[in-house]
Amino acid sequence: MAQASTREKVTASEAESEVEDSDFKPLTAQQAQEWRDRQPPLSVWRIVVMQALVGVVVALLAWWLTGRLQVAWSAGYGALSVVLPAALFARGMARKRTSAGAAMAGLMGWELVKIALTVAMLAAAPRLVPGLSWLALLAGMVITMKTYWIALLARPGVRRTD
Repeated sequence: MAQASTREKVTASEAESEVEDSDFKPLTAQQAQEWRDRQPPLSVWRIVVMQALVGVVVALLAWWLTGRLQVAWSAGYGALSVVLPAALFARGMARKRTSAGAAMAGLMGWELVKIALTVAMLAAAPRLVPGLSWLALLAGMVITMKTYWIALLARPGVRRTD
């Protein structure tokens, strides 16, 4: 019995110190709405378009650096194996769901479709891209995937907080 009360005191003491140390202040409904109004929504289609543009730039850069068209096609196909599944995923997720469970099932299902399509495209690459350069394909994929971070950092109208 004495141990239980000691544990309760320690837990209560820890909770109090966490509350005292925390600078967290919940927003009122009005403050939350004002915050949402200041944060422009980021369109998923904007990200997909940015990925496509980055893919074209990567393919052209690969061609310019190596002088070989096969390397450019490989890098471009690598970018396409990111952009095409991302566009399909975005299209699938654009539908409104009625419940949180349906939204989560949709997210998991479309993510599975996206992964399967990416794997299928990579498996088909040796037959579809003559003179395939796996290194260029991988570079095209990785650079195109990293476009998400660029899109998030370059969002217009978003103020950074200190």
